[in-house]
Amino acid sequence: MTSTDIRRLLDIMARLRDPEHGCPWDVQQDFASIAPYTIEEAYEVADAIDRGDMDDLRDELGDLLLQVVFHARMAEEADAFGFGDVVATISDKMVRRHPHVFGGEAVADAESQSVAWDEHKRREREAAGTQDTSALAGIPRGLPEWQRAVKLQKRAARTGFEWPHAGPVLDKLGEELAEVRVELDALQAGDDDAHDRLVDEIGDVLFVAANLARHAGVDVGTALRRANAKFERRFRAMEALAQSDGTALAALPLDAQDRYWKRVKESE
Repeated sequence: MTSTDIRRLLDIMARLRDPEHGCPWDVQQDFASIAPYTIEEAYEVADAIDRGDMDDLRDELGDLLLQVVFHARMAEEADAFGFGDVVATISDKMVRRHPHVFGGEAVADAESQSVAWDEHKRREREAAGTQDTSALAGIPRGLPEWQRAVKLQKRAARTGFEWPHAGPVLDKLGEELAEVRVELDALQAGDDDAHDRLVDEIGDVLFVAANLARHAGVDVGTALRRANAKFERRFRAMEALAQSDGTALAALPLDAQDRYWKRVKESE
């Protein structure tokens, strides 16, 4: 990409945002209305990577870049900053946070670099006068909760608050599942307060499951995307089998549907 390429994209966005001659939809947007699209485009990039579709990845990265340009254009209109400021800020940050590449420091491996990265971020918050000095400071609340759970766990682990290996985490998951069963039984028995407790216990199960994935070296998002894709593939196959047998899956009782599920699994 050349400066001419990015200039063309910036000019296109400026034209779209022109109050008189631009696109009414683009002109109407603000940071809050565009934010969900920014998140969606990031997920579509991840989906293209999962599928190994390089053509789609190229397109989705373009969509994600457009989101950056869109936000920068709105900020420029508000006299806050422009796209050039965004580029300069991230360039300065990358140099500052990689002294082992652009300076004289050395790091042993990727994990050491991750620790150093967090330390650089801590110093930056301190220099900016941030009052929160917790090891958990600076983890965005706008992240998907599974991703935030993993970040919280990693930060806590760097203080020494960490299971030694995956075994105890798996045991803890069993404990949390047992507590969920207790609250399900209480709810079934008519305990009106059991629902709130059940929400907490299921939350604990999900948190520990994320911790288990982290200990096993498994990315939670990747694992869940694969599980979703597998379920969708199998369910669609169930529907196709039922249709080939002259019936609709939704018209069948659960035991008959389950037989189709087992047929699909056995055929894989």
